[in-house]
Amino acid sequence: MRNQWFIIQTLSGQENKVKDSIEKRIKSDEMQDYVKEVLVPIEKVVEVRNQKKTVSSRKLWPGYVFVDMVLLDDNNRIIEEPWYFIKETQGVIGFVGGEPPVPTPSAEVDAIKAQISASEETEKPKVNFEVGETVKINNGPFLNFSGVIEEIDPERGKLKVTVNIFGRNTPVELEYWQIEKA
Repeated sequence: MRNQWFIIQTLSGQENKVKDSIEKRIKSDEMQDYVKEVLVPIEKVVEVRNQKKTVSSRKLWPGYVFVDMVLLDDNNRIIEEPWYFIKETQGVIGFVGGEPPVPTPSAEVDAIKAQISASEETEKPKVNFEVGETVKINNGPFLNFSGVIEEIDPERGKLKVTVNIFGRNTPVELEYWQIEKA
């Protein structure tokens, strides 16, 4: 018997409650041998409200919780204790993949974890922009100017926007949160 990643479908907006409930009940229900890790993938997102930059969290997989657990025996049959432990958690709809549930490849979970840790380091804009798109500047010395996106640098979280100042096109480097769609 080995632990594998499984995806649990939850009621919308209940992901963190399900995660907390599972984590609290692991010790009291003596499930440490079965449940190893519970994950709700979240990334940081930057947006501007009232001329201020705010960082909020966004669920990457709304309605789903990932659980690293021992659920199937060596013959691919469901082990009842962890099965009912998860199924009877308030807010859980069921396992993704039918019966028996299909384990999620650990490479996919590793990619999701990498995406989470990347969002910790860089701030991702809530809105995605494209080259050639017209935007309005909502912060800084060029407040209320409009311009066209010339370059996007996702690593640095910056954009090069051409703004018409005194009848001349001038390239200006701005951060994602300083602009909004026109």
